[in-house]
Amino acid sequence: MIRCLIEPATLRRAAMLAVFAAQAALAADALTLADAQREAVARSRLLDAQQSAAAASHELAVAAAQLPDPVATVGLTNVPVSGSDAFSLTRDSMTMRSVGVMQEFTRAEKRRARAERFERDADRQLAERSASVATIERETALAWLDRYYAEAQSAVIAEQARQARTELEAAEAAYRAGRGGLAEILGARSALVTFDDRASELRRRVAAATIALARYAGDVGDRPLAARPDIDTLRFDARTLESDMPHHPQIAALAQREEVAAAEVRVSQANRKADWSVQLMYGLRGPGYPDMVSLGVSVPLQWDRPQRQDREVAAKLAMLDQARAEREDALRAHRAEVHATLVEWNNDRERSVRYAKELVPLAAERTEATLAAYRGAKASLTDVLLARRNEIDVRMQALQLEAETARAWAQLEFLVPTTASIDRWRNPS
Repeated sequence: MIRCLIEPATLRRAAMLAVFAAQAALAADALTLADAQREAVARSRLLDAQQSAAAASHELAVAAAQLPDPVATVGLTNVPVSGSDAFSLTRDSMTMRSVGVMQEFTRAEKRRARAERFERDADRQLAERSASVATIERETALAWLDRYYAEAQSAVIAEQARQARTELEAAEAAYRAGRGGLAEILGARSALVTFDDRASELRRRVAAATIALARYAGDVGDRPLAARPDIDTLRFDARTLESDMPHHPQIAALAQREEVAAAEVRVSQANRKADWSVQLMYGLRGPGYPDMVSLGVSVPLQWDRPQRQDREVAAKLAMLDQARAEREDALRAHRAEVHATLVEWNNDRERSVRYAKELVPLAAERTEATLAAYRGAKASLTDVLLARRNEIDVRMQALQLEAETARAWAQLEFLVPTTASIDRWRNPS
């Protein structure tokens, strides 16, 4: 016989340390909402595409500010094609071999307008990127919260199923002892099957929510979830929401589209003035004839400006009006949506407090009272099952209401990216 040399107290301490170590490892591996959002932003290819588009617009702005490339010319002039000097390049005094260069001098204001148009387009791309970051963070938060509450509801059903299984065993024991009826056993079995069916449905919801979270966060979306964030506070002051609204990323992106349209108007207005071109040519003639230099200036004749240049300006002005109207309409719609979500969030929080402090405790007390009466032979198992069903319905309603509160919170909390400060949102300049 082998005698254990370790004291029981030491074994208990070792076991407690092992439990604490396991809990710490699980907590360290848990996926927080902020971690999921950072991973989603980091792995987004859309943000990379928008950053590249902004860089391309910056490059085009530099190119648009430059003069056009000069044009080199080479030619033959007045080559005879008949008579004794046919196809000779040196015997006729008018024959000339020429080489030259031509340069178009685009007006400085036009080049500045074209460069500014691409700079505004780069700003638009960056504004849309900021809006995309906010959208990714918001959608990731919603997916994270959907999985969190699906798992919470699944845990409630699992707990109730364990209790229903215990009650079924008690009913069977009472029936064998002649103290209960078959109807109570059937009722307990029916309740247990109902819990198992709801548990199956919730497992499906958990799996779907996990897939949705992995769509944004990647492989880390399969990790256990950490504690729920505080859904009772917002990053910004709801009282300043009205003044902050025009600086929301989606509205700011539309404002940048309006700036691009305004820049295109300035480009079309600058195009109403024609650009000049200068050509310098050196002509080489045959022996005994002097070489020649030619200088020419050309300018387009805008003989139908009302039907061409003015029409282009009018079209760009109409596009500017379109961009302005779309921004104002989006601002109105967004303002109404945010205010409605804020009302929903406040109302859901109020109701959640009522469920947590009154309805859930009352349902639990009713179950305990009915169970005590059953043990004292003053109530039937059917009464216990009805009380249990009422409690589970109330608890599930409380969780569903909390989930709706959390979704409204996420819609408000991530109106702007977490990577940008509130001050920068309010003062984008």
